[in-house]
Amino acid sequence: SSGLLLGSILGVLGFATLIAWGLIDGDPLNMELVLKATVVASSLLLIVLFGNVIGAMLPFILSKVGLDPAVSSAPFVATIVDVSGIIIYFSIAVFLLSGILL
Repeated sequence: SSGLLLGSILGVLGFATLIAWGLIDGDPLNMELVLKATVVASSLLLIVLFGNVIGAMLPFILSKVGLDPAVSSAPFVATIVDVSGIIIYFSIAVFLLSGILL
């Protein structure tokens, strides 16, 4: 789907950007830098996928409970995706970086 494609593109760009910044900054290409870039890339992929699913499902859920999906969808989607994005990012960071950087 479009969410998977967009998330993959953003993940690859995020990974490449962090690797490039690390190399420009003079850091050697090591496991620590690769893990940091992997955290960002996988977080971007999952957040975009989650936002895509929530953005598609929430209007149906709101109409089922009797709320106007045209008015309520955008604020709810933005809030849910922002909060869940932070949770996704930190969960992946703790999972991948525990014992190495944390």
